[in-house]
Amino acid sequence: MAQTKTCHGGCRVTRRGFLAAARRMALGTAAVGAAGRFLVAAPAVVAVSKPARPKPRPDLLDRDSPKGIEVFQLTTEPDVPSSHLYMEAQIFTLDSKRFVLHRSATAHGSSKNDPKHRYLLCDLEDGGSLHPLTDELGATGASVSPDGAYCYYFVNETEVGGGRLTLKRVRLDGTDRRTLVVLDAPIPGTKFRPSGIYPLSTISSDGKRIAISAFLGDGKTEGAPFGLLVFDIEKASVSLAISGPTWCNMHPQYSRSTDPEESHDVLIQENHGSVATAKGSIARLVGGEGADIHVVRDDGTNFRNMPWGRDGNEACQGHQCWRGRSAWAITSTGTRKPPEAQLIEGRAAPHAGHVGIKTPDGLRNDLSRSFPNPHFYHFATDLAGKRLISDGGTLNREAHLYLAELGEPGKDPMHHVRHLVYPRSTCAKNAHIHPFLSPDGTMAFFNSDESGILQAYMIRGL
Repeated sequence: MAQTKTCHGGCRVTRRGFLAAARRMALGTAAVGAAGRFLVAAPAVVAVSKPARPKPRPDLLDRDSPKGIEVFQLTTEPDVPSSHLYMEAQIFTLDSKRFVLHRSATAHGSSKNDPKHRYLLCDLEDGGSLHPLTDELGATGASVSPDGAYCYYFVNETEVGGGRLTLKRVRLDGTDRRTLVVLDAPIPGTKFRPSGIYPLSTISSDGKRIAISAFLGDGKTEGAPFGLLVFDIEKASVSLAISGPTWCNMHPQYSRSTDPEESHDVLIQENHGSVATAKGSIARLVGGEGADIHVVRDDGTNFRNMPWGRDGNEACQGHQCWRGRSAWAITSTGTRKPPEAQLIEGRAAPHAGHVGIKTPDGLRNDLSRSFPNPHFYHFATDLAGKRLISDGGTLNREAHLYLAELGEPGKDPMHHVRHLVYPRSTCAKNAHIHPFLSPDGTMAFFNSDESGILQAYMIRGL
C-alpha cells in the first residue's frame, strides 16, 4: 500500500504525489509579479486518495416533482459546511462535466482566515467525486477558464492599506500551479491598495482577463472608494477600471458573448446611498431609491445603464446575470404596486443619469408576467439562454425551486414553469438556496441546510 501524508487541512496525499510536488517546487516554475519580482510556483495539490462521493437523496423529491429527476447531496461532511459558489460565478467547464465548489464556506463566501476552506473540483464524469484544488489560506474568487483547462483564483493576504493580493491558476487535475501576478504595491497609476476582496471574480469569454472588486481605502479616509480591478492574464498586469464609494457590492460579471467587443463588457451593480466605514465595513448596503445596474467596458469606458428600478416603485433586489451568451441581462426586482418580486430582462442603453427604468431607449421585458403573483429571488440561465432556474415563494423551508423555458429575448415571457423540489433550507442569509444550471441546462444545483448544516446539492435529469 502506498504511504500517505496528511496535508494542511486533513486531505490525504500519496507519498509519490508528495515527492513529485516537492520536485516541482525545487525546479521553481517562475512568474513575474506586478511589482516586478520573480515568484516561484507553489506545489500542486494532489488528489485525495479516496474522493468523497455524492449521496442520493430521493427523499427530497415530492409528489409535484417531475418524473425522472434525481437529487444528490454532493458534499456530506457532517461537521464542515460546504456550498456552491454564487449563481453567476463562472465555475463550470463548458462541456458540463466538471465544476468548482467549496468546503468550509457559506452561501456568500468564505473567511480569509479559515484554514479549513478549500476549493474542490466536482468531477461529474467520475460520479461526482470531489478533489481539492487549493490549500492556501485566503484562497478566494475562483473562476474556471472558458477552455476548461484551468481554475484561476486569488490568495487574499491584504489588509487595509497594505498586504498583498496574488492571482494564481492551477489545472483542473491539480497540476501546473502557477503564480501569475502579485499586487503588493498601489495599483499602477493610482494611490490605492486593495483590501476587503470581493469573494467573486469573473473571467472574460476569451480567457484573457479576470476581474475582481475590492475596497480601496487607507483606513483613515471617510467615504473611500471601492473599485473593479482587471487583471490582464497574458501581460501579468492589473488596472483599475472604475471606482467610487458606491461600488461596495459590485457583483461583476463579464459578458459571456464571444463577440470580440462584447467580451470586454462587464455587468456591475451600484449601491446608491451605501455607507462604509473608513476601514471598509458596510454600515448601510443601499439607501434612497436603491441600487441600479450598469454595463462598462473593462477599460472603464462606455458606461451604460440597464433599464431597471429607481422609480419609487420598482427596486433592484441586487441579483442579476447575463442571459447566456446574449447581450440581454436579467434582474430580480421588488415592486410596491403590485407587491411582487419579478424577473425583468433588459439591454444596456447609453448612460443618461442614474434613472434606471426611465433610461431613454432602454429595452426591457417582464419575463414573469405570465406567472400569478410572482415572487422570484435568486436565479440563473443555461449558456444558451433558453432555460432559467429560480427559487420562489416565501424564503423559508417552503421555498420552491422552479425551472422555466425562455422564448425570444425582449419579447416572450418565460413559459412551461414547473416546480422541481422544495430545498427545505432555512434560507437564512448564509444558507440561501442560490440555484443555477449546468451550461447545457440538464442539471441544476442548489444549497440547503436541511440536514442541519449547509451542503451542496444537484438535480439530474432535467
